[in-house]
Amino acid sequence: RLVESGGGLVQPGGSLTLSCVGSGFSIGSYDMSWVRQAPGKGPEWVAHTSRSGLSKYYNDLVKGRFTISRDNTKNTLTLQMTNLKPEDTAVYHCSTGRTGLADSDVWGQGTQVTVSS
Repeated sequence: RLVESGGGLVQPGGSLTLSCVGSGFSIGSYDMSWVRQAPGKGPEWVAHTSRSGLSKYYNDLVKGRFTISRDNTKNTLTLQMTNLKPEDTAVYHCSTGRTGLADSDVWGQGTQVTVSS
């Protein structure tokens, strides 16, 4: 399973770093993504990294503000978030797969990020 941590309440313009640890399987075997879901909305792909970590892709809404990274030796996926905006408020899930939106993709339980003054 996947276990996320690092969420919380932050003011607009602030920063947070989310972590995701794989338990029971090696995340190095998968492309990995972060997906978020705001209240009352459907899931939204945020970022994706290839198995090696050399290729990274971002939703235009977060490009230049968020950075996805992975350490396969520690079985960990990370999302560094800067210049946070109220519209970034959501539950953030790490997921297997390139988008996290396929039926076969596996999500963690999620961590809440709230951006508010």
